[in-house]
Amino acid sequence: MKVSLFSTCLSDILFANVAKDTLEILERVGCEVDYPMEQTCCGQPAYNSGYLQEAKQSMKQMMKAFKHSEYVVGPSGSCVGMLKEYPKIFAGDPEWEEEAKAFGAKCYEITQFLVDVMGITDVGSTFKGKVTFHSSCHMKRILGVKEQPKTLLRNVKGVELVDLPMEEDCCGFGGTFSVKNPVISQEMVSEKSRHVAETEAEYLVGADMGCLMNIGGRMRREGKNVKIIHITEILNTI
Repeated sequence: MKVSLFSTCLSDILFANVAKDTLEILERVGCEVDYPMEQTCCGQPAYNSGYLQEAKQSMKQMMKAFKHSEYVVGPSGSCVGMLKEYPKIFAGDPEWEEEAKAFGAKCYEITQFLVDVMGITDVGSTFKGKVTFHSSCHMKRILGVKEQPKTLLRNVKGVELVDLPMEEDCCGFGGTFSVKNPVISQEMVSEKSRHVAETEAEYLVGADMGCLMNIGGRMRREGKNVKIIHITEILNTI
């Protein structure tokens, strides 16, 4: 199975190991992986800020970069969720509408791809610790991905997975939302921090580094000793 890796901006700039782990997991389960160098931002920051035409430039570049890919897989439910929105954004555009439909249909978040496309629920990893999982808003609401990451975590040897209270609640990040509405965002992430602490987990696991940065930063400022970790790091631990 041929897969093109979509690294996302945060992985590319701040968390290179997330992209690396994603690549290694895909190769370990038998995928042939390439990395189109022409890829760029998915366009979400500009799109969510109301700059539609500017966002479309990034989106068009993404479609060009992955035009010949069979599958596009990334380690972010939020970014992949944005890719899935392209058909709506380019609806009625005579030049890009069909291209956007074809592109959106082949894009997957890593846990979604493993479970739903490849039929894999156990990647053979081992990780010792008590963990709780934060499901990002875009991942569960746009992609509809809820149980796939938990299924994979439950099959990791040594992992004790505990439920996160009020899991459906947003962490308050929301990309530019946290910049435009800092007071509201702070209250939301403080509430999320309390719920994480209630689980007594050693690790907060997620599939979106934006959310994990936000929650982890709040918990550090509150003196709470919970480590944040992207799910790919656990799935890539043998």
